Amino acid sequence: MPLKVAVQMDPLEHVDIDADSSFRIMEEAQARGHCLFYYTPDKLSWRNGHVHATGRPVEIRREHGNHMVAGDPVEVDLADMDVVWLRQDPPFDMGYITTTHLLDFIHPATLVVNDPTWVRNFPEKLLVLQFPDLTPPTLVARDLEALRAFKAEHGDVILKPLYGNGGAGVFRLTKEDRNLSSLHELFTSINREPLIMQKFLPAVSKGDKRVILVDGEPVGAINRVPAEGETRSNMHVGGRPEKVELTARDREICAAIGPTLREKGQIFVGIDVIGDWLTEINVTSPTGLQELERFDGTNVTAKIWEAIERRRTG
Repeated sequence: MPLKVAVQMDPLEHVDIDADSSFRIMEEAQARGHCLFYYTPDKLSWRNGHVHATGRPVEIRREHGNHMVAGDPVEVDLADMDVVWLRQDPPFDMGYITTTHLLDFIHPATLVVNDPTWVRNFPEKLLVLQFPDLTPPTLVARDLEALRAFKAEHGDVILKPLYGNGGAGVFRLTKEDRNLSSLHELFTSINREPLIMQKFLPAVSKGDKRVILVDGEPVGAINRVPAEGETRSNMHVGGRPEKVELTARDREICAAIGPTLREKGQIFVGIDVIGDWLTEINVTSPTGLQELERFDGTNVTAKIWEAIERRRTG
């Protein structure tokens, strides 16, 4: 049965059609006969008990420089949609959080993917704290003395913003490094949020594995290897994707977290695993679909849509 699908995302005009997961999700929806409507988060509104979005019906093409054909702008009541995809990128700020509150008004009568209540309650770097046996030593704190004590205990650490993304603002501080105070001063001058500090995992030199889960079940993984001279493996900053198989440890991690993800309506999730350790659970706007499909030769995105269609058709 064709579904009416709205996608809330950053400007579609600017996506890399060879890498963007939102584009791939839309492409697969269209191939399955679903109708697409696209809007940016700033065009979302609540009025008189209804959640509206101003956007455009759109058709997707895998053609560089001509990847979308959009209709005229129109305002729609999102309650009239069958599915709304929450796909804009972080930062996970109050603007982002407000969109989840607005989308709560239509979910689950209109299925929002991922469930906005639990996207809001499951920030990537905080959800992992529910699974301390799976994660490296971790500290969430704003207090400089607490950060100093953790660094003194573990020596070699990673410091990063609690609500960042794409590898932005990630620093490695070795035992000899003397920049913690300066970085703390920099971060605390920008916002009032805590920082997250984790013990550095040397295994990152061999890659940071992105495992894709659909409805709580692992469907494959890619390895992201840092560029020469880099600690960060994010593809946004030059990390190189490689084909990789799921290990027994990967499956153990997924078995531990999968029931929670499934129960809370997190249909499309990407987790980060370094060595044997879970470092992040990405529920806001996971990436890696296109790379995984090219390496494995399987239509992983179809599995996502099958999970959605099961919910819509009962």
